[in-house]
Amino acid sequence: MAESKPQEANYDDMVKMVEDLNRDLEKLLEEMEKLTVQAAWMAYDMVVIRTNPDLANSMRRLEDAFLSCKEVMETKWQEVLMESKGEEQKKE
Repeated sequence: MAESKPQEANYDDMVKMVEDLNRDLEKLLEEMEKLTVQAAWMAYDMVVIRTNPDLANSMRRLEDAFLSCKEVMETKWQEVLMESKGEEQKKE
């Protein structure tokens, strides 16, 4: 009888370990499914871009406009920071 308790505990530990492994495998499977969907969309996007050169040109112009806008915003932000620091120094 004394031997049955350690065996039961061992069995319970084994069951818990298998359940944890199952849960981990399900999570990994879900992540793989998400990655597969993302890869499929990326492949689709590449086909669209390769078959429509105007789209690639538009994307390039859009990226250039974004980078230009970002640069202006960073410059303006720096100016605002400098102005606020100047006003703080005047108050002191």
